[in-house]
Amino acid sequence: MQVEIRLLFESDIAAAMRLKEAAGWNQTEDDWRRLLMLEPNGCFGAIKDGRLVGTTTTTTYGDELAWIGMVLVDPQHRRQGIAAKLMNVALDYLNGKAATVKLDATALGQPVYEKFGFQVESLIERWSGTGNLQSAESFGGASSSELLALDRIAFNADRSKLIEALMKGGSVPPVLMRDADDELSGYALARNGTRADYVGPVVAKDPQQAETLLDQVLSQLHDRRVYIDFNKECSAGSRVLSDRGFVKERDLIRMRAGRPGPKTSPLIVGIAGPEIG
Repeated sequence: MQVEIRLLFESDIAAAMRLKEAAGWNQTEDDWRRLLMLEPNGCFGAIKDGRLVGTTTTTTYGDELAWIGMVLVDPQHRRQGIAAKLMNVALDYLNGKAATVKLDATALGQPVYEKFGFQVESLIERWSGTGNLQSAESFGGASSSELLALDRIAFNADRSKLIEALMKGGSVPPVLMRDADDELSGYALARNGTRADYVGPVVAKDPQQAETLLDQVLSQLHDRRVYIDFNKECSAGSRVLSDRGFVKERDLIRMRAGRPGPKTSPLIVGIAGPEIG
């Protein structure tokens, strides 16, 4: 049967979740809804014999940066060129919309994406652990504009719509950090996952702040399984996780195509997610 590539709709989420489960990933139905909300014309499904057998999503951050994620193919339909078709459609959609396109690949996926012109930029590490009750000290609140301004500096692109959606759908309140001048200097968000709560993004101007931010967010996730995707470019070493009982599970390769740009900033300790950057 011929494979049709079409837009992905909310009515496809149940089938998309089955593909996600087959891959052993952590995303929820809310994650799919968020992707569709952020880029309704840039999320695609592969249909074969009336069934959803593959997906990919795109997310644009202004005209500076775009992200490709959720490249999934049903295990029974792999090695049939479906992922390549989805990637071609996604890249066609992004052509002219963003100067740089990035994605996070597994080691197996890296050679596939290299065929589309993607080059290795940096490494991301998946760490898993358990929330641990620490000091519950509060560091005050922050306006949405303050948090979004800090994230804009850290991420090198405007992802305010994403961050606002993540704050709204968070599993715990945002954790905030201020410096001696009472300026917002760090934050951490967390959300539910199907396998573990996901902590990210985590942004900190100072490596020591990263420890405090993690302690605060892990306190709110006491005794719950937690994933963090750690940015190897950040100024805080991975001991910030190992010292808290976390164990490294796997590597992800951050890849880039299009106009050369800065690597993921050292201000970013934990990414927002492999599917969104």
